[in-house]
Amino acid sequence: MTASMQEHAQRLSAALIAIALAACTITPPPKSVESRPPAAVSSATLDQYKTRVAQRIFERNPSLVLKGTPQAMLRSFVVVSFTVDRGGRVVESSVYRTNGDDEAEATALASLRRASPLPEPPARLLNGSGRLELFEGWMFNDNGKFQLQTSHSPQATTID
Repeated sequence: MTASMQEHAQRLSAALIAIALAACTITPPPKSVESRPPAAVSSATLDQYKTRVAQRIFERNPSLVLKGTPQAMLRSFVVVSFTVDRGGRVVESSVYRTNGDDEAEATALASLRRASPLPEPPARLLNGSGRLELFEGWMFNDNGKFQLQTSHSPQATTID
């Protein structure tokens, strides 16, 4: 193999690695996330609130909700970071993690907007600015319908 062929092969290999690494993007939240000490937040209360949020998203987006078992190999998994004020209004939202499926990302963000205002969060979950910052995962089947990570059915274990 000539030196130019080896150089070409190395460049091609580097390009393929870069493409593989770019398949999943992670976007940090737009600003630093304020956190409270673990003892100050009851995980049971947070889990209950996230379940209520999921129910609201399902209620406001019935035609997009996946009934039954999510397929084994999901089309997309989109994690959305969002901030809720004391009144339940979504004041910020952004895609935090994705596999690059623009349609699924748009659907996740739109379904969250349609569900706003969300239920009012318990006061003890609010940060010093009167807000609650959350993450939720949207699990998409090939047909574009979703379930939320907080309250999904067990995923299929075989590919049909």
